[in-house]
Amino acid sequence: MLEDEYRLEYFQTQGLIRKQCRKCGAAFWTRNPDQEICGDAPCETYNFIGNPVFRRHSVDEMREAFLSFFERNGHTRIERYPVVARWRDDIYLTIASIADFQPYVTGGIVPPPANPLTISQPCIRLNDLDSVGRSGRHLTLFEMMAHHAFNSDLEEIYWKDRTVELCEQFIASIGGDLDKVTYKEHPWIGGGNAGPSLEVLIGGLEVATLVFMNLGRKKTQKPGVDLNGETYYPMSNYIVDTGYGLERFVWASKGSPTIYDAVFPEMVSRVMESAGMEHMLDNVEYTKILALSAKFAGVMDISGTNLYQLRKKVATAIDVPIEKLDRMITPIEKVYSVVDHSRCLAYMLGDLIVPSNVREGYLARLVLRRTLRMMNDLKVQEPLADLVEEQMRIIGTGSFEQDVVIMREIIEREVEKYNQTMARGTKIVQKIARNYKSKSERVPLREVITLYDSHGIPPEIIKEVAVAEGAVVELPDNFYSLIADMHSESGREEVEDPFAKFRERIAGLPVTRRLYYEQTCDMEFDAMVIDAFESYVVLDQTLYYPEGGGQPADTGMLIGAENMVRVDDVQKIGEVILHHITGGVLRRGDRVKGIVDEERRWSLMRHHTATHLLLKASKDVLGAHIHQAGAQKGPESSRLDIRHYKHITPEELHRIEIDANRMVMADQPVDVSFEDRVKAEQTYGFALYQGGVPPGREIRVVQVGGDVEACAGTHCRMTGEIGLIKIIRVEHIQDGIERLEFAAGIAALEYSHSLEKIVAESAEILSVQQENLPPTVARFFTEWKDQKKKIERLSQQVVDLEVKTIEPEMINGVPVVVKRIDLPPRDMAALAASVSGQGGVALLAGGSERAHVVLMSGTENVDAGEVIGQVCGLLGGKGGGSKTMAQGGGPEIDKVDLAIRVGRDRILAALQ
Repeated sequence: MLEDEYRLEYFQTQGLIRKQCRKCGAAFWTRNPDQEICGDAPCETYNFIGNPVFRRHSVDEMREAFLSFFERNGHTRIERYPVVARWRDDIYLTIASIADFQPYVTGGIVPPPANPLTISQPCIRLNDLDSVGRSGRHLTLFEMMAHHAFNSDLEEIYWKDRTVELCEQFIASIGGDLDKVTYKEHPWIGGGNAGPSLEVLIGGLEVATLVFMNLGRKKTQKPGVDLNGETYYPMSNYIVDTGYGLERFVWASKGSPTIYDAVFPEMVSRVMESAGMEHMLDNVEYTKILALSAKFAGVMDISGTNLYQLRKKVATAIDVPIEKLDRMITPIEKVYSVVDHSRCLAYMLGDLIVPSNVREGYLARLVLRRTLRMMNDLKVQEPLADLVEEQMRIIGTGSFEQDVVIMREIIEREVEKYNQTMARGTKIVQKIARNYKSKSERVPLREVITLYDSHGIPPEIIKEVAVAEGAVVELPDNFYSLIADMHSESGREEVEDPFAKFRERIAGLPVTRRLYYEQTCDMEFDAMVIDAFESYVVLDQTLYYPEGGGQPADTGMLIGAENMVRVDDVQKIGEVILHHITGGVLRRGDRVKGIVDEERRWSLMRHHTATHLLLKASKDVLGAHIHQAGAQKGPESSRLDIRHYKHITPEELHRIEIDANRMVMADQPVDVSFEDRVKAEQTYGFALYQGGVPPGREIRVVQVGGDVEACAGTHCRMTGEIGLIKIIRVEHIQDGIERLEFAAGIAALEYSHSLEKIVAESAEILSVQQENLPPTVARFFTEWKDQKKKIERLSQQVVDLEVKTIEPEMINGVPVVVKRIDLPPRDMAALAASVSGQGGVALLAGGSERAHVVLMSGTENVDAGEVIGQVCGLLGGKGGGSKTMAQGGGPEIDKVDLAIRVGRDRILAALQ
């Protein structure tokens, strides 16, 4: 980064000078002319421990001090965003305050909610998960206090000098000594943007970062800058992106040994007491060693390093035997991790994440199971749900959408699943470990990752079980961080573009007017063909809805002056709509009349509108955490996938259906409008994005029955036009996702009629009234089961009788039975087994409509698998099995006698 980027007028007027760190070589700014090191770790150790650099503040006090300071200085305070980034399609969790405004605000597409603004945004980063508890400073969840200014070529709010000035004024307002503050130059690159940044350091701790985002990869007319081998260009908009670590400011204000003692004093004491470790809190030697360990370990890069080597360095630095240090530190590190993770879970579950095997649910389960593992190691007596509830209480239950009762139920079910995983996991690992032991190989890391990803078996358990089996497993100390990195971003599959060859041509066409939004219930329209190519036509305007958002395309006819063509598919490419036609040709300039298939369109509108009502009903019945995981509309039936932590019961399903139909009968209006994205988000929240995140400055908002979504589909005008919603079935399609299949309108009536027909036909077969069908079926079923048991007893008696009366043919001392017998296949197998169990060979065949053959061998001389193939081949079928047991059959019943004669000859030949 160019040196001039950091030569601020503010630095010059305030007497700061630019120096170079004699340890790391980085450039930094300081008021102290004698300062020789940058003030960052590891160049400088944490000298604020035991020597606070700010006035003492609690978490709530520090947050309020920051936000109110910036409010006094012209910034608008805005509420935090959820920790699950539902407004993004590239990441699952909110990782920074600037992530709240990406990509549309930072890209200059949408105005910010306020300018300038200040926020304290809870963020979750799991890339350093294994360092939590060990380093003294790492957290899974932290609050990034920030002030942002969004500048453009047309208007500058403020830039570098004012940003640094505000930073210093805030630090001074909480008692910080500006003479002890240094600013380390550090170019920032991320997410396709870049810019100069200053790391704000005091007491050896980085407390804030001031990023001046002014470069992007998109080429502009201004000269580019080379950064790490890539060229970045000045942007027309440039952004002040600051991040102040709330917890770090609190830590530096208290000077406690670790950040955990500063932020979670009550929770640390509670978990230690629950683990039977409360006596350690009063141990002077323990407290001293803990403080020294944190002071030195905190400045080392613990991520990805060998923990033993790190521990060794710390032990040497503080002059304590490594065994003693490890024995004292490891339990408290786990306590710190449990406390940190329980707060992270409070935000994850409180902001409506449902643990599962995909997306953000996977990350929630990762944190939850790691917490349970450490709680088990510590023998913590309290349930995890109690700890998370307490964290929610400390934060403020009003900060969360999730009900505490449901949060507890989610955790209790996850604990149950975890215990089940532990119970079955041992056998799975034993089998794999034996395999690698037999090959004299280490169990590779990829195998350990697969065991964790596919079966949920923690790496510690894998290692313990594998070692017990004599296999070798080497786990990296950052295993969980690696796993979190693999699952933190949305993987975008490369899909072949079927319209790639048309893209350039389409780009030159005018925007298609979307009549299907203006005249939703019209089915006829007039238009002109503005382009035609390869069975596709583009009209100047259209009523045909293009496929999208889980809704199929409309179909119908286009009638020209000379011919009539069928429209069987419609696609939207950018702002141009393509109609695929068959049965004729249309040319550019043709005027046409379009006729949409009315019944199909109405069915799709009913199903799409019903989807909204079912989602709202599901939330009302099951809880606020319900979120759409997918949807597909169809003319006959549709499906709605929802995220839920357990199977939906029949009673819950009934309530959902009733609630949805009550909304139908209320005949409420369906309100559709195009709204400014930011205003819509502020008004309705991020539950708007149920079906994905639409692009653009404006979004189409559909409000129906209390459900509000960004939605591009076609809908009824009133809920009463849906007619009827009937849930056909509920299906558990994967962990954490339930699928509701349903029908609406005429399709729902057709489904109801099909059920009525089934009931009527069943009642007629049983010669009972329809209302008597359930008890009659129950009686028949009970009688059938009793008869089945009786038949099984009689069959066993027949088998026993056959065993007693059968006289094997002795061939070279081997008993052989070859016989045609009419018994069920299972009984034939039991009879054959009685012969092979005595070292003999039995070939049995029979059947009425299709022949069935069983061959069992108790001698090595006769291979049942080889003989059965020829026998069944004569019957026109196939057979197979092992050397000792084989079976098969064929349709040619009249050749059973021939087949068993040939089989007998093969058996006799093998025994000669």
